[in-house]
Amino acid sequence: MVSIDAIINRQLLKWELERKTLEAEQTQRPLPPRIVTISRQTGSRGSYFATRLAQAMDYVRLHRQVIDEVCLSSGYCKRIIGSLDDRFRSSLELMVESVLTGQSVDHSDYTRALFKVVLSMSRLGGVILVGRGGNFILGPDRGFHIRFIAPREKRIENLVKYTGCSTDEAATRIDKSDAERKEFVTKLFKSDLNDPSHYDLVINSAFIDIEELVTTAVEAIHGKFSKLTYPDHDQL
Repeated sequence: MVSIDAIINRQLLKWELERKTLEAEQTQRPLPPRIVTISRQTGSRGSYFATRLAQAMDYVRLHRQVIDEVCLSSGYCKRIIGSLDDRFRSSLELMVESVLTGQSVDHSDYTRALFKVVLSMSRLGGVILVGRGGNFILGPDRGFHIRFIAPREKRIENLVKYTGCSTDEAATRIDKSDAERKEFVTKLFKSDLNDPSHYDLVINSAFIDIEELVTTAVEAIHGKFSKLTYPDHDQL
């Protein structure tokens, strides 16, 4: 299994190389690859979906442990910000303050680091961000936001099938995870994790094949990104 440090360093090297290439060619950074955020219920197969979506779009999948590692490391944070173009880098602090103020969130050091990292990744692009409330940080105008759900009994069935745990263990794990994720979003963002208006697409995976869901999601993502890039295109 690839370590968290290896995942972070590989993506940082990619972003740094892209920046150096643009500087050497003396060109402005083109419109970057976009970011997709995925919020998922434990047992809904959202993590597997995120992996398949990343493969389909040639993006990197970054889960919450990776994001936390970056936020807790000043070295990683500095390298990410250093990969940004000058214009975006100079406005990052103001953007963080604006979002923090606008959402009335908890203003801890971790929260500030989280906002900086996620906003920077949205500029650098090419990321499937799993967890950590990325959609609440970025808002509807940055990225594409997916919520992955399934009925509780189906999620229990999935955990038993794919992890080998007992039914009771699966139920306990799901209930604990649901409570922790709800608490995280409520505390940091003062928002309801389950409110569908916070997402572009809410997917119930109970009776749909994951591969079919990936195809549907890719089409929807490209559709929104096109709309964000050319907002008046459908009026031409």
